[in-house]
Amino acid sequence: MNTHFCVMPIDIIQSISQPLQLEENSVKPKLWNESRMLRLPHPRTGLPSLFLPSESEKASTVLEIQAVAPPDERSWMTGEEIVADGRLLIMTPVDPSFLLLPILQVTQPTDESLAQFKPADDLFDEAAGKFEPASESESDKASSSNSQDILEFCSLSYVRRCLRHVCETKEITPELTVYRYSQSKVLEYMRAKVAHLSTSEKFAASQTVIRNLARDGLMEDGKEELLSLGRLRAACDMISQYLPSVTRDALVNSYDFAILQTQLNINKEEAMANAVSSASKLQAKGQKAVPDKKRKAPKPSFGVEKLKKANTTGMSKLSSFFNKA
Repeated sequence: MNTHFCVMPIDIIQSISQPLQLEENSVKPKLWNESRMLRLPHPRTGLPSLFLPSESEKASTVLEIQAVAPPDERSWMTGEEIVADGRLLIMTPVDPSFLLLPILQVTQPTDESLAQFKPADDLFDEAAGKFEPASESESDKASSSNSQDILEFCSLSYVRRCLRHVCETKEITPELTVYRYSQSKVLEYMRAKVAHLSTSEKFAASQTVIRNLARDGLMEDGKEELLSLGRLRAACDMISQYLPSVTRDALVNSYDFAILQTQLNINKEEAMANAVSSASKLQAKGQKAVPDKKRKAPKPSFGVEKLKKANTTGMSKLSSFFNKA
């Protein structure tokens, strides 16, 4: 088995460090987490990416797996063991609602008509069928998400609960609920995400966010309204990293950032004007620094002056050493 270095949430580490749990009234051990990695379409790019469902008694989540690779070949050394693969795997929790977007969007009619309401199983079967590779070639299989992985992901109970975040629902009977993907429901859910993120303490304390807001001149006194809009826009940009382009544009356009954009344009023009002014001053200063008279010869060093005063009486000239005998 290959060995990899990985960074993951603390609760997942605790889950892995205690992998066995005895079932009640049974001697047979039970795996704490029996999930496997799934190849699913990334919500922003649509490209197949690796995700790991993680279910435990305390919480259930989906982890996105990313590999940070060094530019040159590297290895890890731990104790007396050397791990040849120098990549660092990073696992971060992802809201399953984001992963449902590229899966359910393929069920939308191409003629912009409304799709039919369907039970969850039928909806997921239709979506998974859209991700079948065009051929049996290895290249087509590698470039497409696995339909079986999609069905396994959609069978998870906590994933099915997320359907209400991105779908319209109708309760036909107490036992039967039907769903239809809804862009308006997605937008409503994402706006709630943006509002929560933009007002959170951790987001406000982020050094990256603070630097960007300060760079745009929004951290100055008297610009509280612009600062609030700036944080809202930053939250949109962060959440948009997990949104398809159509959904991202709809989310950004649902806010009025006109005042903020006007101020940013003013700041940009002022910065350009200051840069031109500084360049002109440096150029003018350089022209004034051109001397009208020849530069004076530099003062000889102390050693040279001492040699000039040396007594050379009785010493042969240097040219005498090169005369013919």
